[in-house]
Amino acid sequence: MQIKFIQLQKHGDERGSLVSLEEQKNIPFPIKRVYYLFGTKEGVRRGFHAHKTLKQVAISLRGSCRFLLDDGKEKIELLLDNPAQGLLIESMIWREMYDFSDDCVLLVLTDDYYDESDYIRSYEEFTNQAVSAIS
Repeated sequence: MQIKFIQLQKHGDERGSLVSLEEQKNIPFPIKRVYYLFGTKEGVRRGFHAHKTLKQVAISLRGSCRFLLDDGKEKIELLLDNPAQGLLIESMIWREMYDFSDDCVLLVLTDDYYDESDYIRSYEEFTNQAVSAIS
């Protein structure tokens, strides 16, 4: 599995920093939905799903959290802690987020609107579909 980080151009001076997010420029898809997670309690894991077609970019605006990404063949764990870096999560990738810092604010941009039918919430169902797609 190839992990793709998107380096976001940071502008700033002694007053502070600014990062601009633009669809089809530094975000590789049309942005249809934006949401963010914050106030996640210690020891809580989130995610536990994959998307059939949805693509996402996750950015830790503040603090940090860890991701477990799984394509059905390989699992990769990584730390997201840079507000000038986005993590591209393609479709059919199982994701779990954990080890949230107390101050973590995780922003997620998606290429489509919320659609419950796009979610795969059973890991067994995900692995069955991922193996079928590989074969």
